[in-house]
Amino acid sequence: QVQLVESGGGSVQADGSLRLSCAYSETPYSMNYLAWFRQAPGKELEAVASIYIRTAGGNTFYADSVKGRFTISQDNDNNTLFLQMHSLKPEDTAMYYCAFISSCSAYVRGDSSYWGQGTQVTVSS
Repeated sequence: QVQLVESGGGSVQADGSLRLSCAYSETPYSMNYLAWFRQAPGKELEAVASIYIRTAGGNTFYADSVKGRFTISQDNDNNTLFLQMHSLKPEDTAMYYCAFISSCSAYVRGDSSYWGQGTQVTVSS
């Protein structure tokens, strides 16, 4: 059974930084991307960033709201996904989830059968 475990969340002040990690047990056969999503209380799930995992140096995609501040990366040797977050804003406060994604359209829909349990990020002003 595929497992994903996020870590690295916490409470920071605005303009601070955090690095989230997602350790995964294996890569499912049909999945082509790893992605980060977030969900704030009372809001819908939001796609934050994704990375294509079937080639080295795969393409990355970012939501406009995080572009230039967040960086997604992967350590394939250690089965770990990262999300480096800089210049954090209060509106970045949310539960952050990592997931395996099959396609770009699935990423947009937040459609996956493989999710971690989430890690909370809280940014205070």
